[in-house]
Amino acid sequence: MRRPLRTLKPNGSVTIAPLPELPASPEAFADATWDDVAPYYEALATAPLTAADVEEWLGAWSRLDALVGEAGTLAMIAYTGDTADAAKEAAYLRFSTDVFPKLDEQEVRLSKRLLDLGWSRPDLETTLKRFRADAEIFREANVPLFAELEELSAAYQKIVGGLAADWDGERKTIPQLQPFLKSPDRAVRERAFRKGAEAYLDKRDELAALFDRMYEKRVQVGANAGFPNFMEYCFAAKHRFDYGPDDVQRFHEAVESTVTPVAERLHAWRREKLGVAQLRPWDLGVDLFRDRPLKPFSEVPEFVAAARRIFATLDPELGEQFDLMARERLLDLESRPGKAPGGYCTKLSFRGRPFIFMNAVGVPDDVNTLVHEAGHCFHDFASHGLPLIWQRSTGHEAAELASMSMELLAAPHLARPTGYYEPEEALSAELEHLVEVVTTLPHIASVDAFQRWIYTDPAGADADARDAAWLDLRARFERGVDWGGLERERVARWYRQLHIFELPFYYIEYGIAQLGALQVWRRSLQDPQDAVRRYKAALSLGGTRSLPEIYQAAGAKLVFDAAGMGELIGLVAERIEALQGRLAAG
Repeated sequence: MRRPLRTLKPNGSVTIAPLPELPASPEAFADATWDDVAPYYEALATAPLTAADVEEWLGAWSRLDALVGEAGTLAMIAYTGDTADAAKEAAYLRFSTDVFPKLDEQEVRLSKRLLDLGWSRPDLETTLKRFRADAEIFREANVPLFAELEELSAAYQKIVGGLAADWDGERKTIPQLQPFLKSPDRAVRERAFRKGAEAYLDKRDELAALFDRMYEKRVQVGANAGFPNFMEYCFAAKHRFDYGPDDVQRFHEAVESTVTPVAERLHAWRREKLGVAQLRPWDLGVDLFRDRPLKPFSEVPEFVAAARRIFATLDPELGEQFDLMARERLLDLESRPGKAPGGYCTKLSFRGRPFIFMNAVGVPDDVNTLVHEAGHCFHDFASHGLPLIWQRSTGHEAAELASMSMELLAAPHLARPTGYYEPEEALSAELEHLVEVVTTLPHIASVDAFQRWIYTDPAGADADARDAAWLDLRARFERGVDWGGLERERVARWYRQLHIFELPFYYIEYGIAQLGALQVWRRSLQDPQDAVRRYKAALSLGGTRSLPEIYQAAGAKLVFDAAGMGELIGLVAERIEALQGRLAAG
């Protein structure tokens, strides 16, 4: 049965242009194969399309994308929550390797119809620009390659999701080792560090072979699309209209000249406070002002309850949105065996709800992660009111601006009775977070520079050469930490960076967004209410404006240069020094 689209002809008569009658909910596609989905897209591809009926056609396409997308997202959530479940894995792979790669082909097919029509409206200009870019780089030969890459990504999740370590006779997931890295006992920290690294090193050959297969397919994708290398392809595919590889190269150089020296000084200060001859990698997480590590919560309900208070205090509307997520069980927070590593926020596009996934173990970084992912959630809520699904999505640079700004905007509310900590503990948590802001930028630069090297240098095909290049780049960007005798452990770090395996070139966005977030934070120090107002205004734009315009709405701009970066890092360094002084004074 099809729902007819009524279009008035100039003489007043009516023609029937069949559009598919869509299911009422994503559940209809829960067990779908591509053969089940394809007829809906075929109907859209063959229905008559004129300027008179284009808006209804777009609405049907948008609704269909939301239905299928949410069905696939639910399968992904189920699998990442339990990578050991064969049925969940099969459902996830059905979407990621069968449905979605072929769906991408249909998206280009439909977008070409719209582009050929020559129709537009102001709030769709950025959408049409993305459609043009996708159409230009699409190659049918890449469809099966993307399907194979999704299968390889699922294999990576399965390998790392199953990693564990023995800790005094108890099996611990790798995230569950994190609290021990904060122990005041240096021997305990070292043991936890080594066990975490060993878990990845034991799988090094398997992971390297897996990456070899990913590398080969990605290089072929770029070549098929006519690009000189996969990096150039990714810049086009990620719709990086407002900056290019040369800007990112300047970003790397600016981090090296302005941020790495500040991080090195912070490491030297830490070494002196610990009273050790050399700062080792297991010394980086211990609290220097407390006898015991900060423990913001013990159980997940306590974790969630404090977050609800924090967001309600920051802004009532944001508080209501997080309350809704808690009530509707859109949070999967605790670490457990078989659960995929890391954290994410994803979008249930049809119902207009976000979902948070993470591996909480009761450390301050969990608080930062939840607040970070909640920023993505607030972005989703703010943009869901836009009429079409493509308008609600932004590039990662804008998405991460939402999340990283929220980390800083929420920081003043982390103390009890609102938040997790006693007042002095909150100062320690803020110090830890700001130090992490400084030390993470060199990590971001090294991850991005590493991927740039992999996909532009033929030696990127060689596993041993990759490990050696990683060590060279870490030495360039990360100074002040003694890795003597730990070269293999240092190499292990890139194998646990899931973005390199699953989401190539998705990492510089964190650095761009961090510098935008620091500008939002700078404004909040003077006028917190105005900073939140502008933040929400930027989020409500969704993807209807360019990246610079979204940043401008939030009170920020894109920063790639040493001068702009140095100014912002100088502000962070001043705040770090003030916090160090207050904590030292007791």
